[in-house]
Amino acid sequence: MLRAYSPSVLLRRLYSSVPKSDAGAEQTAKDLYSKLAQLESSSVGTSSKTELEKQDQVLREQLKLVKSQVAMKHPRPISPSLRWYRWPIYPYLFKGKPFKKLTVTKKPHSGRNSTGRVTVRHKGGGYQRRIRIIDFFRNDSAPKTVVRIEYDPNRSAHLALLKEIRSKHTETSVKPDHESADSKSESLEQDVDQKDGLFSYIVAPMGMRAGDEVRSFRAGIPDEYLQKMEGNDDPGVLADLTLRRGNCIPLKLVPLGTVIHNVGKTASGPAVFCRSAGTYARLYEKIPERQRALIKLSSGETRYVSLDACATIGIVSNPDHQHRSLGKAGRSRNLGIRPTVRGTAMNKVDHPHGGGRGKSKGNKIPVSPWGKLTKAGHKTRVGKNVNRELVSGRPRGRQGAI
Repeated sequence: MLRAYSPSVLLRRLYSSVPKSDAGAEQTAKDLYSKLAQLESSSVGTSSKTELEKQDQVLREQLKLVKSQVAMKHPRPISPSLRWYRWPIYPYLFKGKPFKKLTVTKKPHSGRNSTGRVTVRHKGGGYQRRIRIIDFFRNDSAPKTVVRIEYDPNRSAHLALLKEIRSKHTETSVKPDHESADSKSESLEQDVDQKDGLFSYIVAPMGMRAGDEVRSFRAGIPDEYLQKMEGNDDPGVLADLTLRRGNCIPLKLVPLGTVIHNVGKTASGPAVFCRSAGTYARLYEKIPERQRALIKLSSGETRYVSLDACATIGIVSNPDHQHRSLGKAGRSRNLGIRPTVRGTAMNKVDHPHGGGRGKSKGNKIPVSPWGKLTKAGHKTRVGKNVNRELVSGRPRGRQGAI
């Protein structure tokens, strides 16, 4: 039986069989090799992806390279709890305490309501934390500089402590490098009052370091930028001045295809999308007559937001958060997460899947502990609860991620 080969396979076999002893055969081999390269390039270009989707694919490949370069904490397994422990190492993170005047006490509820009944399972215990007050509005248009990058136990992304640049304000005293990080943090809190608004927290984008300058253009373009443009209304000139990592810009001033995060939903509301580690969105389309912008999230979901909504340039920091491994159950308990038990491992009185002999659930439809359907395409949103801002949902099942 004859086998069918693709043209690229046939040319590759011919190229390998051509003798390269004389000049004519070598020229023939080069011609075959060029045709093979053209066929392979044409096969790659025949995909149905748009230009923005191709750029998104390139960005994902670059993120994989960045993730491979980040070192992971891999201790020697002198105990069972250290054998599978993995944690990304970021040397630039601040090792002291947070800016206390921008934090509040987190009161633990352990998943219980006001009557003491458990309303959310798998919560309880953990270390005592303080909630960092993060500026998701970015209404202040004054230029600010990054003081340090901090770890936040309440979220997967890192935080950046910003200090407003004021010419009339007295600069805070900088302690020598030989002092501890805690003493430096205390000196900052002693030199500034909380009502002054000199410091603020934002979600740090990937690549931001101490000393960088950021600014918010949500209130409009400052006069100094208009003077630099010299009356030129070209959007490219404006983008060249404002598109910097960490700057907050309305979507109407962002060029198409720009990678953004901390995206808002309304014109005056805070950022609600793409706030966790390694996430980002891309601006696909602007619709001025409807005051809407079309964005595509990193999950593959496409939706409408307000054209005047805020967005921050760049990708959220700590992309290696997904590669961490706690290594033991105790670290999960320290994070305030209680164990999750399968229904088939319970007794009949505790779960509909419990009881019986062996591990079978008795050919029953998967349900929750209260008898609600959990699989088999059970819909939870019907009628008026449909999201009208959603264009296409994220890929599910065999569709795969885009």
